[in-house]
Amino acid sequence: MRSRFRWIRYPVYNFPMVSSSFSRRGFLGGATAAAWTARSWAQTAGANNKLRVGIIGCGGMATGHLGNLVKMKESDNIELVAFCDLFDKRAQKFADFAKEKAGATAKLFKDYHALLADKDVDYVLIATPEHWHAQMTIDAALAGKHVYCEKPMTLNVEQAKKVVATVKKTGIKMQVGVQGMSDESYQVANQYIKEGYIGKVLLAQIDYSRNSKEPDHMYTKEDPDASASSVEWNTWLGGAPKRAFDKDRYFHWRRFWDYSSGIASDLFIHRVTRIIKSCGLTFPERGVGTGGKFCWPDAIGDVPDTLNFLLDYPEGMTVQLVSSMGNATAIDHMIRGHKGTIHFTPTGFIIKPERIFASEVKEVVYEKKGSENTLLHHRNLQAAIRSGAELNCPVDLGYYGVVAAQIGSMSYRQRKYMMWDKAKERIVKA
Repeated sequence: MRSRFRWIRYPVYNFPMVSSSFSRRGFLGGATAAAWTARSWAQTAGANNKLRVGIIGCGGMATGHLGNLVKMKESDNIELVAFCDLFDKRAQKFADFAKEKAGATAKLFKDYHALLADKDVDYVLIATPEHWHAQMTIDAALAGKHVYCEKPMTLNVEQAKKVVATVKKTGIKMQVGVQGMSDESYQVANQYIKEGYIGKVLLAQIDYSRNSKEPDHMYTKEDPDASASSVEWNTWLGGAPKRAFDKDRYFHWRRFWDYSSGIASDLFIHRVTRIIKSCGLTFPERGVGTGGKFCWPDAIGDVPDTLNFLLDYPEGMTVQLVSSMGNATAIDHMIRGHKGTIHFTPTGFIIKPERIFASEVKEVVYEKKGSENTLLHHRNLQAAIRSGAELNCPVDLGYYGVVAAQIGSMSYRQRKYMMWDKAKERIVKA
């Protein structure tokens, strides 16, 4: 049946196939689709004891989380009990908002270790610069706190391995903040792919592009009250190279290799994780990254404004990631199979047959029930804590995304073709 909506170009994903009998009606009418209904979410929310949440890092990324967490106070039986930021002004702003909107009387901290030691905190949201994700996650797990950590899970592969080991050893629940994984259409696409519906998967293509009149493509607002003392600059640097206070580095940290990989870790991570989930992938075999500071060569920072990755996976397919911060025109987001193509749209996906297989592969229109939404992503973590529900973006999936992002970034920076050393779990020159 053909779709009646106008579809817009959106995401991409991909992987090889296993041939087997396939019943679309049986699959879509079964447990996978049902698991994503609003009713099933409601049955998990608030079913057990109240969950008390602490937020570490009260900047722009955490602001969106705060709005959703406030909405969840009654419906999901949660409470905002603690905020931590090295910049007092930010933490106080969060506390004031939570008090006004949810009647919360939260504790304020500068030292995240003190927040983790607070017995009133059940789980933490970590929304700090990327170079702090690993250490804070490990410390939270060792303190017995469940974790929602913003993407990427870690800045690099070595950190990711330590996080995976610690989370599994401690048994805490950890949700990696790729909230697109709370859109079930990628899992549904994975079922079609596993059943061989579109044949052997060969290529995935996806982009994440933006545009602006100024070279501020990460859209970060500055605060004139920030200084070396007010933000505890040396503590903020952590394990990164020591430097004098630099407001550009503090506010625009995504544009410096010391703290981020820019497009790769801030944007591509959203896209490649969808591909990995849809296609059942793990680690890439080889990767290459190209691009540069093409639009704004004199802009602050190190990271490029245009970046492209080609990642070859051992299953026999290529993942293509495309981005420009100087042109927002999207490309089709799709998974190309030998017999058909999955086109992702804002409302789900469409499977279209290759012409020569039109008698074998029928068009499919799938309308998703979840969405790319931090509220749903927190709700899933809460269900995992309360009743052992399966996490939508667990640490292993977070690890695969980190490797994909870093292998392309290392290739770009070194201008070398890179590969994954499976035995030693590290990236090396090909």
